[in-house]
Amino acid sequence: MQYPFTRKRRLRSSQAIRNLSAENHLTVNDLIWPVFVLDGFNRTEDITAMPGVKRMSVDVLLDRLKPLHEKGLNAIALFPVIEAKHKTDDAAEAWNPEGLVQRSVKTIKSALPDLMVITDVALDPYTSHGQDGIINEQGEILNDVTIKALVMQAKSHAQAGADVVAPSDMMDGRVGEIRHALEQCKCHNTAILSYAAKYASNFYGPFRDAVGSAGNLGKSSKESYQMNPANALEAIDEIAMDIAEGADMIMVKPGMPYLDIIAMAKSQFNVPVCAYHVSGEYAMLQSAIDNGYLAEQPAVLEALICFKRAGTDAILTYYADRVTEWLNP
Repeated sequence: MQYPFTRKRRLRSSQAIRNLSAENHLTVNDLIWPVFVLDGFNRTEDITAMPGVKRMSVDVLLDRLKPLHEKGLNAIALFPVIEAKHKTDDAAEAWNPEGLVQRSVKTIKSALPDLMVITDVALDPYTSHGQDGIINEQGEILNDVTIKALVMQAKSHAQAGADVVAPSDMMDGRVGEIRHALEQCKCHNTAILSYAAKYASNFYGPFRDAVGSAGNLGKSSKESYQMNPANALEAIDEIAMDIAEGADMIMVKPGMPYLDIIAMAKSQFNVPVCAYHVSGEYAMLQSAIDNGYLAEQPAVLEALICFKRAGTDAILTYYADRVTEWLNP
């Protein structure tokens, strides 16, 4: 029997040649670490729905960040855990210049000026009802009223020193209004990472527990403003609109169930495409790991390289701290 001259297995025969012929590579530069910040000092809290992930006060977070930054971690995304006394119908605490996020940004940038700090621009941690927008008496999300609040929130983050503001609310037109406001307050270099394709997903549950909005949201839905999981072409429209309004980068959320959206976005737009490996994805994977069904390091790295293969430029993942240490021990 005559064998073919081309044997694809030749390029799989050793780890060295597999590395050489790999089409995609995962590095620390691809990672953004989402972190939950608490008010106070020397505080940590375990998140039951996300084993291995903690809420931290900013001093504890800094102690964790410094060695990770030395190993190459370049970026974090801050998500606040707001005390109930600060939650109101109008979410006014969101743009308090002395609020938790604003103070945390100043502290982190003072200690680690080269670390990229991304802030979440959304009202759900601050609203008494857990929605991402301001509502009327009928429970309707008021798009244009909400945008005014988001603009004040984004400006306060930029003025505190945030490198990137990330509107994750999915209100129509908010990117353009935020970009205009940032230019007006001379925050020209503050980038906008728009959650342009954010789906009304069931995979967000653990995150809502982590930031304390799940109880406020109750059985309410976000389907009137977040995207229908059945739709793909609509995501391309959303992304195009946000780029036209001034978004510098775009986000697809969730991640692994939406790799097709990532691939479509990367093929059509010449901006960095980010993906959020969300809390529900983390919880599923970590549960399998903790039960011995999967080996942690190879399973996590495989999951993340799938994002790269789909075209992702940066990945928000709760594994970023662990992966940083695996890649740069």
